[in-house]
Parts: sequence; C-alpha cells; structure tokens
Amino acid sequence: MSKQWDRRRDQLQTDLADMGYGQAEGEDKAKFPKTFYPVAEHARAFDPGVILVIGARGSGKSELFRAVIDRDLLQAIQQCLPDSRLPFKEPDKVKWIAGYPIGQEFPDNMGLARFLREDYPDRDDTPMEVWFAYLVRVLWEYLSPEDQSALDELKNIDGGDIDRVYETFQRLKNAPTLALDHLDTRLEEEDRYIFVGYDELDTLGAKAKDWFAMSQAISGLVAFWAAYTRRWQRLRAKIFLRTDLFQRYATYGGPDLAKLAANRVELTWSDKNLYAMLLKRIANTSDELWEYVKSTRGIEFLENRDLGHVPRLARSEDVKPFVKNIAGEFMGTNIKKGYTHRWLLNHIRDGRGQALPRPLVRLIEEAARLQKGSARSLKRPRLVDHISLRRALDKVSEGHVKYSEDEWPWLSDLKTHLDGQQVPWERRELMDLLRRRWLHDEEGAQRRDLPEDSAPGLVDYMVEVGIFRERTGGRIDVPDIFLSGLKLKRKGGVRKR
Repeated sequence: MSKQWDRRRDQLQTDLADMGYGQAEGEDKAKFPKTFYPVAEHARAFDPGVILVIGARGSGKSELFRAVIDRDLLQAIQQCLPDSRLPFKEPDKVKWIAGYPIGQEFPDNMGLARFLREDYPDRDDTPMEVWFAYLVRVLWEYLSPEDQSALDELKNIDGGDIDRVYETFQRLKNAPTLALDHLDTRLEEEDRYIFVGYDELDTLGAKAKDWFAMSQAISGLVAFWAAYTRRWQRLRAKIFLRTDLFQRYATYGGPDLAKLAANRVELTWSDKNLYAMLLKRIANTSDELWEYVKSTRGIEFLENRDLGHVPRLARSEDVKPFVKNIAGEFMGTNIKKGYTHRWLLNHIRDGRGQALPRPLVRLIEEAARLQKGSARSLKRPRLVDHISLRRALDKVSEGHVKYSEDEWPWLSDLKTHLDGQQVPWERRELMDLLRRRWLHDEEGAQRRDLPEDSAPGLVDYMVEVGIFRERTGGRIDVPDIFLSGLKLKRKGGVRKR
C-alpha cells in the first residue's frame, strides 16, 4: 500500500507542479475555460452601465476580457453565478468585440508615440478623435450599407497608417458620428447590444517607456467614452485598465468622466475567492488531482460543461481541510510558526495588502517541484511540506519581479542598485540611495524612463503600487512577494531550513 501511495503521490506532485498559470493572453486557449474562475464580485463588470474595469496587474482583467470577448463564456458564467443578476437573459443578442489590441489594424507603439508627441502635441481632442476613427473601423461590418458608402475612404487605409486614418476622419466631419448614431438606434430597435473591449492598454507608448504617449492615449480613450456613453445606449465599451494608470491618467475631467469613474468596477480578490480559484485550477488540471481534491470533505463543486469543476466556498475557512491535506496544518511542527492556510496568502500580498491569483498558483507549483526533488518523507495525504513552501516563496518572488518588469521596465535597474540591501529602511535612507544610484544615467543626465523624477516621488509611487510598504514611524519595508526578487534581505528574517 505504501509503494502504491508513493507512486500516486509522485504523479500528483508532477501534475501539481505544472498547472500552467501564465499570462492570461498567453494561456492555452483550449484549457482556458477550465482554468477561468468566475468571481461574483467581478460579474458587475458586464453591466451595460459599467465602462471602466480597474485592477492591478494580474488581478484578472485580461481573463475577463478573454472569457467574454474571445471565448464567449458569458452564458457559462451566468450558470455558475445564479445570484449575480447579470443583465443579459438572451446572450445571442449581445456581441462582444475587441477595440484594442487589434494587431495590424492599429498603429504600432512607436508610430502612436511619434504621432501624439510630434504631430499633434497641443491638441487635447486629438487622442479622442484617434479612438473614434478606429472605433468606426472596428464596427465596420455592423454599419448600414449607406453609412459604409459614406465612410468608405476611412476603411480603405492600412490600420498602421495613423496619419492617414486621422486626416481622413477629420475630413469626413459629421459622417462618423451619424453612422454610429444610426447603429445605436438600430441596436435599440432590435433590443441588442454591442460591447467594445479595450485591454492591454499598458502596452501603449512602447510598454510604458514613453509616459507622455501612454498618458495621452489612455486619457483620450477614457474621455472619448465618457463623452459618448450618454449619447449611445446600446453601443457600449469595456475599458480594462491597471489601477495605477487609472489613478494617474483617467481621473481628470468633467461631470461625464466623474460619473464614469464613480460607476467603475475594481477587481480585487478576497481570500475566499483566491482559494476557490486555486481549488478550481487544481481540480481541473488532471483526473488524478480531481480525485485528490474531491476526497476532502465539506467542499461542494458545481459541474459546468464549459468551466469544468467549479468550487463553491461560503468562506475562506472552508479551505482549511484541503490545505491541511496538501501541505499540513502548520508551517512547522506546531502552531508557533502559524497556520498554513494563512501563511500562503499573507506571504504573497503586496504592499497594499492585496494577494493575486498568479503568485498563489505559482507558489504551489514551485513547492511541488521542489518537493519532488527532496528526500524528506511526507505523511499521507500531504504533497508538500513547509520547507518547500518557504523555499518556493523565493522563486515566486523572483518570477514576480521578472513578470512585473513588463509593467515597470525600470525594476531591473532598481534591483541592480539595491542588491544586498537590508530592509526596512528609514525613508531618508532610501531616498539617499535612490538619489546616489538611480535617478541619473551614466552621463549624469536625468533619466526619462521613470514614472517620477524625484526620490520622494519615486518612493511614494512604489508605495502606491505596492512594491514598497510604509510601516509605522515612516519606515519603508518591502513585502515578501518583491523581497527576494529585488535581491533584498530582511533584518532578522526567518532562516530557511
């Protein structure tokens, strides 16, 4: 019996170490429905009155975008969330379209940045007009033949030629507005909706290296839909936007924008939803893991044709029996080191106290991978121990920082300049480090690739986005999810055995 369990445990660890959690836009299309977890609190994002869907990187914005716009899973989501009161009883009357990214149908980052910075830098309406022009092109097949004829010149231009697209749009004067007015009227008469989704907006402006272009493009998109949301009732938008970009570039404007912002949905993850997501990911990874998961008493699952095994947790504490099975009740031999189910989430929280799905899944994957290479014995039914979990956290932190460099390219340099430092710092000490080592390039010139141009501003920014955390007394700490990845050490940190 023992040898049989050893073989089974080895297979379970192999499956657990490869749950395949990557960026949502890069995950396997066939497996995506089985890994997507529908969160009731996120479902309001599908309400026609909600335009802005805000969340940190990794909070699930792209997954929501893909689930509905790419994979047409709204009906399956409704089945799993019967109490969420989603507004669409007839999914066939709702069309979801991507407004961005749209590949070669939109200018590349360098072309967009050049256009906004050099060609029309002093015209506030230019970014709005650019989005309007490309919206017409995106909605082309839904326009009436008469409106297509009136706008034919705008369609027959390469999408990457932003100069010609913009000049043609201006020359057409009122025709684009009238065409979309006609479309909205027809949609209302037929009781239908068209939603246009915008995602991956952090890639505008050459992946955040051109902050001016990014700010112009994002501000223009939000301002455009703020202005036209009241005009069009059945032609709606869903703008999926990082929290920090929303706070910086999409909060200034008139009453229309204020109303749009007040009705936004912010994607956050409760402990209950994080554990439900993890359970769903594990249960749908393999038949062997599904048998292992469902052997835990007290956890109910809903079976859905598209989404697979969907756990139904009433509270986060419901997961304790499963965590105890898979990793033990405590992070050591007794309660002194803390409960495992609390440790898992507390050590992947950022400086704002937020924990996100990707680091949690990666923590379990990496712990299983380390455990397979370990000679330490495990009592049945455990698959990982506390030593593997602690060591896995360092790997997850390194991966999290590397992943975050897509969002903040300057993190790589920050890591180099702070290598080996001990945290927490006094605020003044940290600002001195940044001034001496980081704010200027090798020739002494002010760096232009940073979100702030002063040491106090940079510290505040990194606290704002959760890279750093401000402690009592003004000291600056670094949460564990960033600590090892930035090559930092904690004074008096726990030694990993």
